[in-house]
Amino acid sequence: MAGILVVTGGSRGIGAATSRMAASRGWDVAVNYKGNEAAAEAVVADIQAAGRRAIAIQGDMAVEADILRLFEETTAALGPITGVVNNAGITGAGSRLEDVSLDTIKSVIDLNVTGALLVAREAVKRLSTRHGGTGGGIVNLSSAASRLGGTGELIPYAASKGAIDTLTIGLAKEVGGEGIRVNAVSPGLIDTDIHNSTGDMNRMNRLLPGVPMGRVGTADEVAEAILWLLSPASGYVTGTIIQVTGGRL
Repeated sequence: MAGILVVTGGSRGIGAATSRMAASRGWDVAVNYKGNEAAAEAVVADIQAAGRRAIAIQGDMAVEADILRLFEETTAALGPITGVVNNAGITGAGSRLEDVSLDTIKSVIDLNVTGALLVAREAVKRLSTRHGGTGGGIVNLSSAASRLGGTGELIPYAASKGAIDTLTIGLAKEVGGEGIRVNAVSPGLIDTDIHNSTGDMNRMNRLLPGVPMGRVGTADEVAEAILWLLSPASGYVTGTIIQVTGGRL
């Protein structure tokens, strides 16, 4: 068995694809969701149909108490955690920076940065050999926006993903001797509904000419990279940020 995996934001998009694929690779999965219980339960049903154990756990990953409960309920239901996919995130509405509200900035940073830091903190407490764990893997979800800058539409989001890159590098060095590998996947233009949350329903088509491969990516293609980073095949890989962008750099 691959182990026990926590996927934050696991009910949709890349999180859902990762949860389902993880089951096919032998993982039992805790599927975190914020509001769409039906979507999370559908993912759980698919995992169970694949012969693995799964549980859906509601929780806002911008709220510390919910993060603590996610880890506690996962351990109680499935056993000691051995992997975490730090995926929950939002873009905020798209606009130039001078038009962004304080509420939008705070909501993006609270979830994408503060929440991700807290999830990583709780993962280390459970995985680290320093704390009696047996080691494991953490994969953070970054974005090509961290390099491209989000110019003209998503600068707060891009800044939040720059923080994820820094978290990945710094934490990998901090816990590398404690049995934990910390890596990130940086998706580019991926066919998920997160683009609609920017308010631009034509966003993928508008940005497609900038992709050298000439197509958008799929959630499964990102999930493949995530699962590789959690597998023994990447056993000497840590502090790495894998670009899944179709060449859009």
